[in-house]
Amino acid sequence: MKSNRFRFPLFVAIVIAMVYPWQPAGSYPIDGFALTGIERLVRLTKMDSSTLVRTLPYGARYELEYVRLNLMDDPILELPEVDAELQAEISQIFPNMHPSYSVAVFDMSEGRPNRYAERNPTAGYQPGSVGKLAVVTAFFCELQNLYPEDYEARWELMRKKVVKAGPFGVYDHHTIPLYDTASERYARKRVDQSDEFNLYQWVDHMLSVSNNGAASIVWREALLMRAFGKDYPDLGYNDMMTYFDTIDRSRLRDLGEDIVNGPLRDLGIDGDAWRLGTMFTRGASGIVPPKGGSNGTVRGLMQWLTALESGRVADPASSLEIKRLMYMTDRRIRYAHAPVLDSAAVYFKSGSLYGCKPGTSCGKYRGNRMNYMNSVAIVEQPDGTRYMVALMSNVLGRNSAYDHQVLATRIDKVVRKTAAEDPSESIGTGE
Repeated sequence: MKSNRFRFPLFVAIVIAMVYPWQPAGSYPIDGFALTGIERLVRLTKMDSSTLVRTLPYGARYELEYVRLNLMDDPILELPEVDAELQAEISQIFPNMHPSYSVAVFDMSEGRPNRYAERNPTAGYQPGSVGKLAVVTAFFCELQNLYPEDYEARWELMRKKVVKAGPFGVYDHHTIPLYDTASERYARKRVDQSDEFNLYQWVDHMLSVSNNGAASIVWREALLMRAFGKDYPDLGYNDMMTYFDTIDRSRLRDLGEDIVNGPLRDLGIDGDAWRLGTMFTRGASGIVPPKGGSNGTVRGLMQWLTALESGRVADPASSLEIKRLMYMTDRRIRYAHAPVLDSAAVYFKSGSLYGCKPGTSCGKYRGNRMNYMNSVAIVEQPDGTRYMVALMSNVLGRNSAYDHQVLATRIDKVVRKTAAEDPSESIGTGE
């Protein structure tokens, strides 16, 4: 089935980027509560400075106005040729690493030409929770379909529309944060079928704490936008469940697959490079049948990252909003946990999937049958260094979180070192 996602011509996107005021529309920088209704942000703003320092590194405390798209002035339509110098340096940091490691690095620092390097770029991996970036892409594309020229209507819908989890939200071990702005009570819990949040909060739960139930709900809402069109804003829970109970299952399977993969194809990312085939919870996949399986490559993920920074994921306003949604204002893990990134703004998603051989037991993130661990990151250092990384691995029997952290340190050093070797090039702050 061909996606009917609204097509946004590149020249129009560039014009809008020049004239649209880009006022904060809400997301994860800690000053975004009033614009989004994401209650956990209020807790961060109320923390005293000493508590906030322990909770968030300096680079996680930038405000909404800081976040910008780095490639809007020179949009990337396809990945450039490999830069020989950067490629040589990146290759040297892997001599003792497992051969399954794949990486793509794109240096977009201000004041010098873009540079690209990659390792095992077409090796396929189970994307795990990195696939939630495909879900958020689908969600914003369907918002664009609803309101092609009215950005504020999109953000207003996300703020005001409250939806119930239902069976799509279960089951998942990842907890979500709960903060009562009146009593200032804070807790964490698993999603259950009775939970209700606005759309912004569900997307936040999906990305900031990687909740699988939230991911299935966001995917569901994108599907419902496509199915109900202008009637979606007033769609209630009972009518929604009646729709899923009565629609033909094969049609629902095809629609669910097209919703999430169609926008990737529109960006030029083919199914071998990145695809998503199954919702993230058993409750959801029992309603919307899986189709086609899931796969990811670092090249496909980097194609998405460059499209995002170029304002091509749906449109510039949506791309900016997605980037804000990726801004790390929760606990940094794996790649993003590297101390060298403490002062950097990091826009991040990580994912893992592990399994044990029949008749054996294996520890968490130490699968002996499969042990995928993947990270994508946009890093913005205070000195003006700006780069993107896609990293995927499948090292059996070993928790690769520390290795990802080590690689983050090495990649940061390489990007800065190769930039500093040419004294004729200067790097601006980008602020």
